[in-house]
Amino acid sequence: MTLKYGVLALVEAQAGQEQAVADFLAGAQALAAAEPGTRTWYAFRVNDDTFGIFDTFDTEADRQTHLTGAIPAALAEHGPTLLVGDPDIRLIDIIAAT
Repeated sequence: MTLKYGVLALVEAQAGQEQAVADFLAGAQALAAAEPGTRTWYAFRVNDDTFGIFDTFDTEADRQTHLTGAIPAALAEHGPTLLVGDPDIRLIDIIAAT
C-alpha cells in the first residue's frame, strides 16, 4: 500500500515548559513505534515554543486507531501542565510521497 493518510499536530509549550515538551515528544517515539499501523512518525520543533508531530498511515482505520491510542491519551493527560492550549490537530490526505 501507499501512504494516503496523515495527522499533523501542532502544540505550543507554556513558558518555561519548552524542554519538558521536547522531552515528552522524544519519549513518545516508543509509543508510536509500538503502533503497527503507524508507518512514519516525526516529532519536530518549529520555533522556541512551538512543536509538532507528523505521522502517516496506509488506511483510514490505522489513522483512527492512532487517534484513540497512547499518544493522544498522554497528550490529554500531560497537556494541561505543558501546553498553552489544546493541540491543533489536522487530518491530512497525502498527495505524493517518496
